Amino acid sequence: MKHILVLCTGNSCRSQMAEGWLRKFAGEKAKVWSAGIETHGVNPRAIQTMAEYGIDISKHTSNHINEYKDIEFHYIITVCDHAKENCPYFPSMAKRFHHNFSDPSKLKGSEDEIKAAFRETCEEIRDYSEKFVSEELI
Repeated sequence: MKHILVLCTGNSCRSQMAEGWLRKFAGEKAKVWSAGIETHGVNPRAIQTMAEYGIDISKHTSNHINEYKDIEFHYIITVCDHAKENCPYFPSMAKRFHHNFSDPSKLKGSEDEIKAAFRETCEEIRDYSEKFVSEELI
């Protein structure tokens, strides 16, 4: 079984979505965690958006990367540029991946515009996660 860590700035939105999608697509092939270089709590809109796709992340917690320093990861995926550039030293032999997904939590606009942004990011993360699993967890 492979170990995957998804890393973002606050572990509130994009990394939570990625954790949910990766768990769905990887099944028994991997154990997936997410963390941040800070903790901001799980974004309620991320929970709501993932539920629309049939994935429950309501029990997820916002965790700091230091909580996982004793786990040997096979893969570390950063999902925002800020986390990639500001991550404290994290010793690991893991294969590292990076994709800067747009942050829907920063959008200002109408309720419909915000919901659309969350769905768009969620779908981008879904597609990335599905491809990652098909290419890396053969």
